Amino acid sequence: MAKETPKENSKEQQKERKKEHVKVHMTEVPKGPVAPLPKGYKVRVSELYGSTVRPALMKDFGLTSPMAAPKMVKIVINIGVSEAKENIQALDLAKEDLSLIAGQAPQIRRAKKSISNFKLREGMPIGVRVTLRGIRMCEFFDRFVSLSVPRVRDFQGFDPRLFDGRGNLNIGLKEHHIFPEVSMEKSPKARGMNITFVTTAGDDKKGKALLEYLGMPFKKAKV
Repeated sequence: MAKETPKENSKEQQKERKKEHVKVHMTEVPKGPVAPLPKGYKVRVSELYGSTVRPALMKDFGLTSPMAAPKMVKIVINIGVSEAKENIQALDLAKEDLSLIAGQAPQIRRAKKSISNFKLREGMPIGVRVTLRGIRMCEFFDRFVSLSVPRVRDFQGFDPRLFDGRGNLNIGLKEHHIFPEVSMEKSPKARGMNITFVTTAGDDKKGKALLEYLGMPFKKAKV
């Protein structure tokens, strides 16, 4: 019987260590403070898209296949926490707030490079981000349009120029307190945030039509 060489044995050990690392990593994925959605749970935005929005988009743009109709694929929410480099508790609070807002545990964003003028080092935590898809995406969109947007001070509609040219809408908010889930007592400091609505539209005209049919309010064009 042939003996394993030290090199071969080393490779086997590396494979085993890699398996153990993956196993540990998978068991430590945070579940978040929000309970999973009930089985069979449906969101009205999802049902609205299938029954009304998609047929309307197909008619407006002369599309023959339902698969060609633009749709929303994900929503990305970012909160920057510049003071986290001096006070790590600020990052924990922002993470908790975003978990409540999105209904999903967020990721910690870290600096990709060091900038001495801003006292920033590579790898330093600077914010939190969450990406929503599927039912959670639709549920957040519904709450955002129905409950949060009406709480924005002096709101007159989002500017259509906030689209990026490919049908994706980027919205910057000055206060995260517009979300009813955030407690003013626990989180008194207003935090700015960026929300990106990613679609398959491909251009701004289709992207705007999609989000407008779903209920997103836009500024009216001046006559």
